[in-house]
Amino acid sequence: MQPLNTHLPHTRQRPRGLFIDRWGTLLATPSRGFVKHPDEIEFLPGVLDSLYHAARLGWKIYLIGNEDAVAHGELTESAWQTIQDAIEKCLLDSGIEVTRSYACLDHPEGKGSHEQPSVFRLPETGIFYHAQHNDDLQLEKSWVIGDSTVELAAAWRAGMRYIGVRTGQALGDKTLDVDPDLVVPDLSAALASLSRAQAEAA
Repeated sequence: MQPLNTHLPHTRQRPRGLFIDRWGTLLATPSRGFVKHPDEIEFLPGVLDSLYHAARLGWKIYLIGNEDAVAHGELTESAWQTIQDAIEKCLLDSGIEVTRSYACLDHPEGKGSHEQPSVFRLPETGIFYHAQHNDDLQLEKSWVIGDSTVELAAAWRAGMRYIGVRTGQALGDKTLDVDPDLVVPDLSAALASLSRAQAEAA
């Protein structure tokens, strides 16, 4: 007899992911363009409660972004890791577990060991396929939420859905041509839209 707490073969629901851009979407961006110390970390209003609710609905949470300050030598790798650890601790303290945190520290015009291209550098799609391979994600049912055209273009290239927010750069970078599924005021509004859609589909 099949145990009640296990899935029958081939019936397990593959997970979906929410790929959240850090700076300008989840977190406020300082005027210098990057954070130097964990004390400068500032979550945008309402995002912690909204992410907690999304995680309870079964979404896997991923953090994404290019960290050019490290690539160009303005911030050390160890300083960045301290900042990243602090971000994840704040999320965990709010009941939000990050499945994976993707941060590309390389740039084709970076400095030292970071002067190189990378498939994990947005708008490349390496992070999404890495998550798909390691976490068995349904990319076609996963979403990217960001404030710049770079991460949204990467989502389009990977066959994913994507939402633009009017915080941070508010898609004003115009680096790439994108046509988001939605453009909403902020991350909380984006997650509320996804929650409503999930409830209506149930």
